Amino acid sequence: MMKTLNALALIACLLPVAARAAPWNLATMSCDKYENEIVAAPAATGADQAQGPDAINTVMWLFGYSVAKAGEHVMYGDALTSFGFALDAECKSNPSNSLLQAVTSVRPKRDKPMDLTTLNCATFESRHVELVRTDPTSADTIMMWLYGYSVGQSGGHMFDASGLQRFAATLQTHCAGHPEDSLFDALAGGKPR
Repeated sequence: MMKTLNALALIACLLPVAARAAPWNLATMSCDKYENEIVAAPAATGADQAQGPDAINTVMWLFGYSVAKAGEHVMYGDALTSFGFALDAECKSNPSNSLLQAVTSVRPKRDKPMDLTTLNCATFESRHVELVRTDPTSADTIMMWLYGYSVGQSGGHMFDASGLQRFAATLQTHCAGHPEDSLFDALAGGKPR
C-alpha cells in the first residue's frame, strides 16, 4: 500500500491539476490541449477544489479506461506511475493526436495484476468499505480507476468526474444484490457511463 501511495504522490507532482467540473471528450481533445489546459492549469484553491478531481484521480480514470480499451480484465497495482509518464511522453511527442489515441496507445508496465474476473463483489465491497473508513482518499482513487474502466468497457469516451458518486452507488447496489458476481461482471452490468 505504501508503494502505491508513493506512486500516487509522484503522479501528483507530475500533473499539478486535473480537469475541473466540465466533462471532456477524449476523442476530440487534442494531446496539446490536454497538456496545456488540463495538466498545466493552475491548481484550484478553496471552493474551486470541489469542482473536479485531483490529478491522481484523473490519471487513474484514464488508466482504468486504457486497460478496458485494451480488452484486459486486470488492475495493475504498481503501474500508475509508468502509465502517467508514458501518457505525458506520448502527448508531448504527438501533440496533435487526440487524447483517446494517446490513452489507447500507452502500455505501462504489467506487474502484479489483480484479475477482476476472480474478485467477487462481496470481497471487493468489504475491502472498499474498510478503505473508505480508513483512507477515503485512496478509496476514491480506486473507484476512479473502476469508473474509467467501466466507461472504457462500455465504449464511451467522455470523462465526467461528476458521475463518480453515482457510479460508486450503482456499483455498491449491484454488489449488494449480487455478492457472488465478479467485479468484472458488475462493471459490465449496466453501470452509469
